[in-house]
Amino acid sequence: MTEKTMTGSVIRLHPNDNVVVARADIGLGESLPSEGVTSKAQISAGYKIATRAIPRGEPILKYDTTIGFAAEDIAPGALVHSHNTDFREFHRDHAHASAYRPVEMLPERERATFQGIVRSDGRVATRNYIGILSSVNCSATVVRKIAEWFTPERLADYPNVDGVVAFSHGLGCGMEMSGEPMALLRRTIAGYARHPNLAASLVVGLGCERNQVRGMLDEQRLEPGPNLHAFVMQETGGTRKTIEAGIEAVKALLPEADRVHRETVSASHIKVALQCGGSDGFSSITANPALGAAVDILARHGGTGILAETPEIYGVEHTLTRRAASREIGEALAERVRWWKEVYSVGRDVQINGKVSPGNQIGGLANIFEKSLGSSMKGGTGPLMGVYRYAEPVTASGLVFMDSPGYDPVSVTGQIASGANVVCFTTGRGSMFGAKPVPSLKLATNSAMFQRLEEDMDINCGEILDGTATMQEMGQKVFDLILRTASGERSKSELLGLGDNEFVPWQIGIMS
Repeated sequence: MTEKTMTGSVIRLHPNDNVVVARADIGLGESLPSEGVTSKAQISAGYKIATRAIPRGEPILKYDTTIGFAAEDIAPGALVHSHNTDFREFHRDHAHASAYRPVEMLPERERATFQGIVRSDGRVATRNYIGILSSVNCSATVVRKIAEWFTPERLADYPNVDGVVAFSHGLGCGMEMSGEPMALLRRTIAGYARHPNLAASLVVGLGCERNQVRGMLDEQRLEPGPNLHAFVMQETGGTRKTIEAGIEAVKALLPEADRVHRETVSASHIKVALQCGGSDGFSSITANPALGAAVDILARHGGTGILAETPEIYGVEHTLTRRAASREIGEALAERVRWWKEVYSVGRDVQINGKVSPGNQIGGLANIFEKSLGSSMKGGTGPLMGVYRYAEPVTASGLVFMDSPGYDPVSVTGQIASGANVVCFTTGRGSMFGAKPVPSLKLATNSAMFQRLEEDMDINCGEILDGTATMQEMGQKVFDLILRTASGERSKSELLGLGDNEFVPWQIGIMS
């Protein structure tokens, strides 16, 4: 990607672009000498300005990538936003694997390390929780009551246990008993049950639900034992008795869970869930490419970045398929985008049909093509090494993609179930997010928001905009923060206690 130039109050992202981005608020009639135009409107920071006449129907180019078409003749110096930008489908050459270049791996002796928790089977954790999972919404209260019993005071004798956390949801019955909807839910629950960040798990069902506990455990090859207990409320004696039995089970698990210690392990064990939310016009200029630079570094050390949010790569998916390690990987990604278009787009007021959220609009993003341009940058510049279904275990290293909605809690739930043990979440508007049992890092796109919400933000990528850090320096800062967080340093969301309500499995299929 061409190095951006910041001159005065505007940022040029590519020599071929017909718009620039306002670096700061620009007044009506303000001269922009670097572009040879005068502003024809008051333009807020992060919004786009035409640098030449753009005739109606002509592509609007940002990073030399089409983000829409002029809905009317646009004069030089005019504001370019959703009011004068048409959203419509256009041809994109996927050119599968044509630009594939393998990652230049560092020699093993030079690879980074962190202080991880090594489980008996060799899996590596970044946190140490006990998890209580519901098979169905009908057992949601029970799993929460079990977890709530274990207050910080009652866990004081177990300093190496990060907490007892409930994972409840609204599914498990009134849904298809077979096929992808049930398989997806079961993959998600199983992905958490076997996640290395859980020292042990309890699974609690009602007894008459469609997602039967025994059937789910058998299908997912989860065998009850010392670190996995199953309870069925109708067999255990009801609500109170199941809560009591669950509490006693966790009490028995705590001494062994507390016997962990951290040790030096390779950064190749780190799998980062890549997320963005509450985006703005600076997302594609600071935080997203900075996170992408960190992912490029992580890949050279053998780690993995998990990109997701399929509707939020729509329009720029060809930039990923070209970097795919094989034609099959590229075609798998293109097929997922087609599925979304066919199933979710027709006649529905959803993101993939163009409209982004009000916050994204206010932040300067005109449509989903523009948001996707920034969203995809979180994956860096390396090859695409795999495409996975929602909550499917990720086995490849480097950059991979997991199919999911763009709704952050749903998407992150799938990434954690797939094995992510750190979340990196970029935001321009200020998303407040956490997702137990995995630490979440918030990357701010601009300094003003970072300073306003510093209690929630972990790192200020607005330094790139301020000229106090280069993209490469910020990428290294993000990578170093990932290592420290994986080693046990608490993220802002953990210090605030976030993450108890973000287990949200993707609901697909017919409810009955």
